[in-house]
Amino acid sequence: MPTHDEPIHDMPAPHAPAATASASRTPASRTPTTHGPGRPGPSRGLSLLLAVAGGFATYLAFPDTGWWQLAIVGTGLLFAALRRDTPGWNALLGLAYGLTFFLPHLWWSRVATDVVPWLALSVLQAVFLAVLGAAWTWARRTRVLHRHPLVQGPAWAVLWVAVEQLRSCVPFGGFPWGKLAFSQADSPLAAYAHLAGTPAVGFAVALAGALVVLGALALLDRQLVRAGVTIGVVAAVGVGSLLVPLDTRAQSGTLRVGAVQGNVSEPGLESFANRGEVLDNHLDGTRALLRQVDPGDLDVVLWPENGSDLDPQTTPDVAAAIDDAATAVGAPILVGAQEFPETGGRYNVLLLWEPGVGVVDRYAKQHPAPFGEYIPIRGFVRHFSAEVDRITTDMLPGVGVATIDLPVDRLGRDVPLGTVICFEVAYDELIHASVRAGAEVLVVPTNNASFGMTAESTQQLAMSRLRAIETGRATVQVSTVGVSGVIAPNGALLESTDLYTAEQMVADLPLRTDLTPAVRAGAWPQRVAWALAALLVAAGFVSGIRERRRSAEA
Repeated sequence: MPTHDEPIHDMPAPHAPAATASASRTPASRTPTTHGPGRPGPSRGLSLLLAVAGGFATYLAFPDTGWWQLAIVGTGLLFAALRRDTPGWNALLGLAYGLTFFLPHLWWSRVATDVVPWLALSVLQAVFLAVLGAAWTWARRTRVLHRHPLVQGPAWAVLWVAVEQLRSCVPFGGFPWGKLAFSQADSPLAAYAHLAGTPAVGFAVALAGALVVLGALALLDRQLVRAGVTIGVVAAVGVGSLLVPLDTRAQSGTLRVGAVQGNVSEPGLESFANRGEVLDNHLDGTRALLRQVDPGDLDVVLWPENGSDLDPQTTPDVAAAIDDAATAVGAPILVGAQEFPETGGRYNVLLLWEPGVGVVDRYAKQHPAPFGEYIPIRGFVRHFSAEVDRITTDMLPGVGVATIDLPVDRLGRDVPLGTVICFEVAYDELIHASVRAGAEVLVVPTNNASFGMTAESTQQLAMSRLRAIETGRATVQVSTVGVSGVIAPNGALLESTDLYTAEQMVADLPLRTDLTPAVRAGAWPQRVAWALAALLVAAGFVSGIRERRRSAEA
């Protein structure tokens, strides 16, 4: 292998006959790499430009812009940029791509906190793209990827998914925000979530991006058969998504729900500064449902995360007010609240309040957001930003599966609700566990009051839409301030609200019990991606060592 940063050229495969006498006189240290098809790789300046353009294109694929096709363009541009053969340089390109994507994509974290936390989160996530750049350099050195260029497409997509799933797990439980799949809610490719979850959608997007580049390079080299095959595979990926059956029919009856978006008087971190104000807004919104339905028509009223800024279990006047509202509408209320145990800390909970009875079931958020709801290594982080002290009481993780059993007299049985709170909708395993435990619909209560007029809420709504497709479950995202939405089991957005408005929605949700292939597969797509990625990188290391030995012996 070369010891200098060299672009990738067309060269004979290893063990091919010697080329020319002049080529044989080229010093081994300056010999272009034999790995990779097509014309020479781009210059450093061009490769950096491609990486930056790719990151920005990928950002535009997500809400609020939502030009989902640009996720294919963005990943393809990064693939095109990484055609030089130095891991360090390609890691830098991955970092540039990651920063160009994550800094604007996570701008809502700047609005909710400050500059330092936003930069720290964005840089941390971008580092994973740097890992991707280096890993791809090593993986591409395998002889099979040199001899069969089309294999580079699926190999690249496997590495992409492996890195995405890795950052969804580490550090501090991971941060899945910004997965490629979450840009595809309006894309036909979203249907692949039904088969193997977000890894399948991310694989399809990354594969399409790489194949478009490989097809273009084949055309430039007048390799018409190779170009035709490449474009044919891209078309097959698109057509295949249209063949995935997405059933929306009710299998065990329907559930009539009312969702209340109560709003706040002051957007931002001071949204909950006035005691009981947010609670009163949601009490008023619950009674406002009676303009659309008669008492007793609803099976449940859904409130968002923190719909009550006071715990009804410890505050008698709050309990009485919630019970009065539940009695007036003639239905239990799923109340978002905070619990403060005597041992310290706090829980983010959903409480099912039965009129005349009180709390009959409860779910506590299992995956608090690090640095948003609790501060790991607080003393160390305080050296970089005093913003950590805005969180005075760390949130504790709950235990158990994210389900609440809702008694429905009309159906004569309990209906399990899948209840993931706010950022939990981004975590595959929590969703899968909920549906495997029997959830027949999904409810995503969230509080977006701190994020202003950013795209945070619409990014989250896109996640909820992907989860509906993945699980085959009707889904309701209900927010304190919006955007709230009712989603069909095929991901179609049936109704939604605006930001910072007081609104109510009434919907009849189909109850479904079948498990999709994605739910049955669980974590296996992730594990397979990790295993294949490890094999690719290891094979690349071995190929690189062997080629250096041959160069040294020549």
